[in-house]
Amino acid sequence: MSGSVVVVGGGFGGLGCAHRLAHHDVEVTLVDRNDYHQFQPLLYQLATAQVGVADIARPLRGVFHKAKSVRVVTGEVVAIDPAQHRVELAGGTTLDGDVLVIAAGAQPNFFGTPGAAEHAFPLYSVEDAERLRSRMLGLLDSVDRDPALVDKGALTIVIVGAGATGVEAAGAFAETLKDIVPHAYPGLPVDRAQVVVVDRGDVVLNGFSERAHDYATRRLQADGVDLRLGVGVAEVGSAHVELTDGTELATHLVIWAGGEKAAGVVADAGLPTGRGGRVDVDADLTVPGFVDVYAVGDAANVPGPDGTVLPQLGSVAQQSGRWAAKNILAGFDGEERKPFDYHDKGIMAMIGRNAAVAELGADRHEIHGPLAFAAWLGVHATLLEGSRQKLAALMTWGWDYASKKRPHALVDRPDAYAIDWDDDDTTSAADNQAGD
Repeated sequence: MSGSVVVVGGGFGGLGCAHRLAHHDVEVTLVDRNDYHQFQPLLYQLATAQVGVADIARPLRGVFHKAKSVRVVTGEVVAIDPAQHRVELAGGTTLDGDVLVIAAGAQPNFFGTPGAAEHAFPLYSVEDAERLRSRMLGLLDSVDRDPALVDKGALTIVIVGAGATGVEAAGAFAETLKDIVPHAYPGLPVDRAQVVVVDRGDVVLNGFSERAHDYATRRLQADGVDLRLGVGVAEVGSAHVELTDGTELATHLVIWAGGEKAAGVVADAGLPTGRGGRVDVDADLTVPGFVDVYAVGDAANVPGPDGTVLPQLGSVAQQSGRWAAKNILAGFDGEERKPFDYHDKGIMAMIGRNAAVAELGADRHEIHGPLAFAAWLGVHATLLEGSRQKLAALMTWGWDYASKKRPHALVDRPDAYAIDWDDDDTTSAADNQAGD
């Protein structure tokens, strides 16, 4: 067996592929714009200071320090040439191999909403979560100095999207404002804080069962979350958000959990793409029309057993990356590649302390409440890269469960922390909200 493989992306899909190839001493070049693998399902906990960066991010060179056949390259891929199995990095460096695996992940999809790209805070990377945390701390510090800023939306958080990311963020921020902030900021008027979730759909956690919709709705509303369903976002300003029903809310923190699309470099590669700009792949995860080119994870429309596209889940990315490696090895040995066989482990979402929903396995065995909460913790601890991350996460969750303190509440993105309270946009939106 011989051959070389270039893997674009160090997420679940890229790591799954590189890990399996490394066990067979295949020469692998893994390239990512960051020098670390991030555990995306916990980004909202990083944003609310429940965990630190080291708990959810692990250096890629550390992941593969024992894998001598894996070379990690840190750089931003600016162009992909699938015909030549070549990628170009910013600065002009090129990398190529016998096989190309595209696992470039996703980016937020703002669907052309005016102002969203400029003013909303997405939650798809460690940097996003750090900026979001810094903005939240900036708002709290501002109100601590001047409580009148509440009238300008300083304690109003608007979350766009009621899927798993939006619901988990809503539950975490609502719980933080209610249970954690009063201990760090005594006297802060948290009773005037608002967490507003906006979604064009009619339910939260679309894709889950009706029982899960009802449970999540009750739990969020019990924590004071304002659910505005059946309405979308028309515009995001620097100090307000306008909804499609004409309502305007004064806010300096709009969290975008309203959808994702493939990374821009994928769209420009001349590959066959479909929904979300993702690469359409055959059953064996190869890209039609290109020899020895694979696409996996959030960069691909991965087909399920019935031909429908599988959801953008970490388990899908991880398994598709490993399966692509399996087919690459088969190709090197002159054997037949096999269709991807996805093992459905189910879906789950955290809502708050002792509150979660889980639908386990392909038959979707459903549990809610503390048992689902424990299952969520166990599953996500297992998926983390490295023993240190697993142990650290469990210790951090235990501390967070028993304590009202957040040791990770640090400002590390000063640009997001700083807020222009004299912005004219603030005044008009606040006036509109007062009259709503």
